[in-house]
Amino acid sequence: MPHAARPLGFYARLSIAAALATMALKGTAWLLTGSVGLLSDAMESLVNLAGAVMALWMLGIAARPADAEHAFGHSKAEYFASGFEGFLIMGAACAIAWAGAQRLLSPAPLHDVGLGLLVSLLASAINGAVGMVLLRAARQHRSIALEADARHLFADVWTSAAVLLGLLAAWASGWWWLDPLLALLVAVHIVREGLRLVQRSVSGLMDQALPPHEIGAIERVLDTYRTQGIEFHALRTRQAGARSFAAMHVLVPGAWTVQQGHDLLHALEAALQQAVPQLHVITHLEPIEDPASFNEPGL
Repeated sequence: MPHAARPLGFYARLSIAAALATMALKGTAWLLTGSVGLLSDAMESLVNLAGAVMALWMLGIAARPADAEHAFGHSKAEYFASGFEGFLIMGAACAIAWAGAQRLLSPAPLHDVGLGLLVSLLASAINGAVGMVLLRAARQHRSIALEADARHLFADVWTSAAVLLGLLAAWASGWWWLDPLLALLVAVHIVREGLRLVQRSVSGLMDQALPPHEIGAIERVLDTYRTQGIEFHALRTRQAGARSFAAMHVLVPGAWTVQQGHDLLHALEAALQQAVPQLHVITHLEPIEDPASFNEPGL
């Protein structure tokens, strides 16, 4: 089945399955070696699991059609999943930092490092493969919840790579303090990732404008109509999960008939939706000769 034809819930369930598998593998690697670096890796997989479950729940809500109480749909629910995962990541970072600090004060040799590294490598391969699938689906569906999940999985892969390299160095040199030091560095990295997700979620909930390249695409369409004597003002845009919204005033000759105005708006909205996929356009028609038409209240 092509990626675009699959429901978003499929990808959330795939992420849950990957989180369960990698959590078991990394937990095994930690038990084999006693490494707090691998423990931090396993704890991040637990966060992945909680985030994936939350994403599945919120994606189900976001997919609901508009109703009387939510006339613009439920797509903003995805921002709650992204923000929730960001807070989980920061909580995991605190736990990792605590474990690393305790071990740094009392370094201890590791055991079965070779086998533990192989098990952790397998877990990282799973995370990397699933992360690629999720990111591709997130871009196709414009889903911030799936993108947050994918970014977290990729961060997990890089975290695992740093931990594995550090363990190899500690194993080769006998400097066992490298293991808890790496755990602390991992904690700092995870906090940054968590803050980024929370910040993006807050921006979405605050009706942030569309990204510059999409606003540019809208303006290019409007420019083609400006050459025909049509004017525009009060352009407002916002992003709500997978859906985009644009509202604008369209100024046409006052002598036009209702049918002429309707035909123009229909063609304009179709052109804008072709330039920016999943864009919902709201227009307000005004006579270009009336100076009051250029008032922009609230801007």
